[in-house]
Amino acid sequence: MKKAFLILLYLTIHLNVALSQGYQNPVIGGFHPDPSVCRVGDDYYMVNSSMEYFPAVPVWHSKDLIHWQLIGHALNRESQVNLKNVACSDGIYAPTIRFHDGIFYMVTTLVSHGSYKNFFVTTKDPAGEWSEPVWIDQSGIDPTLFWDDDGRCYFVSNRGMTFKMERGLYISELDIKTGKRFTDPKMVWKGTGGSYPEGPHLYKKDGYYYLLDAEGGTAFGHMVCISRSKSIWGPYENCPHNPILSNRYTYASYTNIQGTGHGDLIQAHDGTWWMVHLGFRLNVQGIHVLGRETNLAPVEWDTEGWPVVNKTGTICENMKVPTLPFKTWPREPIRNEFKDANSLSDWIYLRNPVTENYSLTERKGFLRLKGSSLNLYDLESPTFIGHRQEHFDLKITTMLDFNPKSINEEAGICLLMTNLHHYCFYVKKSGYSRVLVVSYSLDLLKNAIAEIPLTPGPVQLRIIADKEHYKFSYAQGNDPFKEIGVLNTYFLGTEVTGGYDGVIIGLYATGNGKQSSSPADFNWFDYEPVN
Repeated sequence: MKKAFLILLYLTIHLNVALSQGYQNPVIGGFHPDPSVCRVGDDYYMVNSSMEYFPAVPVWHSKDLIHWQLIGHALNRESQVNLKNVACSDGIYAPTIRFHDGIFYMVTTLVSHGSYKNFFVTTKDPAGEWSEPVWIDQSGIDPTLFWDDDGRCYFVSNRGMTFKMERGLYISELDIKTGKRFTDPKMVWKGTGGSYPEGPHLYKKDGYYYLLDAEGGTAFGHMVCISRSKSIWGPYENCPHNPILSNRYTYASYTNIQGTGHGDLIQAHDGTWWMVHLGFRLNVQGIHVLGRETNLAPVEWDTEGWPVVNKTGTICENMKVPTLPFKTWPREPIRNEFKDANSLSDWIYLRNPVTENYSLTERKGFLRLKGSSLNLYDLESPTFIGHRQEHFDLKITTMLDFNPKSINEEAGICLLMTNLHHYCFYVKKSGYSRVLVVSYSLDLLKNAIAEIPLTPGPVQLRIIADKEHYKFSYAQGNDPFKEIGVLNTYFLGTEVTGGYDGVIIGLYATGNGKQSSSPADFNWFDYEPVN
């Protein structure tokens, strides 16, 4: 009897610890905006926007809503998504993931050259290949799908048939097999009066249809609001405590996370409710560099049947709340040795890549990049492969073996926000020798802040980042690293550059107007968070 009591006491204590351990926001750092989540049993799947980058729409898996593992991308073929010449921060917007009758659906908007086209893809295995797109004849962005109890499917976006129609949330009944509409889009809710009503998600609970939206623009005024109706077609009444989530009036003493919005609700397998949503962390002086990140907040339902987010309608980094029992994943190694295709599973290209310009086999143990005539300024697909910056404090190092034959050829590492805003750390030819250059490009402002000669052989390039600075250093042979330049994070901030992206750490090569005749070989890449 005593033994059974002790076992019960042990389990109670450890279960309570597991349920009250809290967590840190963001749950996915860096450029991972517009999260959407679904549940199958005790498995959770999430997707994010990817804009102009390819493969598009990262797909994540979790057991606890806190620790996420990348398992693939929903759009990894050009036949699924053509990103040719799309502008920075255009491309793939705000996907929604849903599971119905054994099938996963990912619905999203392709923004390209002034057009807004919605489509969905399907799969039975979210870690596997997804289908070719099924296009939907309804305009707007941030689409979602909803199945009612009778099996009917509905499509929701923030416009009707054209972008000239009044802003608001529009619903149509959809033939999910063909993508054809059974009904014309009907505007059912204009939101609460905030600018840019978007990001709709539709749920059904306790006899009500709940319609969630994002308002205020995806910056400091961002917020999540909700309404409900007894009929899917409305009228929808506003929640009396809208916005249900916004950090608009929070202070730095409480949280560094701002711009909270664009949420999606999920009921966990233990009955608790949660919201995934975006937000951004500030670097300096009201500027953010990492992009909009994925955060998590607990949700309760009040006695009137309205959701309350984190009791206060705000969130912070250190969330001291009960959680699901933790299920962690193995940590990614600091060093990527480019051994095989799996080593590039979480790397992204600018638009659809020219695959022959990348090789892991031509020189074993190296990632070989072949510079094309395109460079980082072009709204095309230069030879570039990137990794999201996910941490403020960071040490990035790579080994580059590159011997340019012409003065137009260069290769190295870059910190890319847009085609007009980036910092580059690269090797080029100057006269009869090689030089190492640190430069910035800020729209019309372009300059090299350092240029030093190199001795023959490979060179290690290192960037040490913190909230305020990027520090550039190099080493050759057995020599210690030597710092040769410092640039402010400030000028790569979204509030300076515009757009919706975050900084991407890129390995690149270019012939700057001509095909490069000299390959750039990267032996390894270290991504090491500091502290």
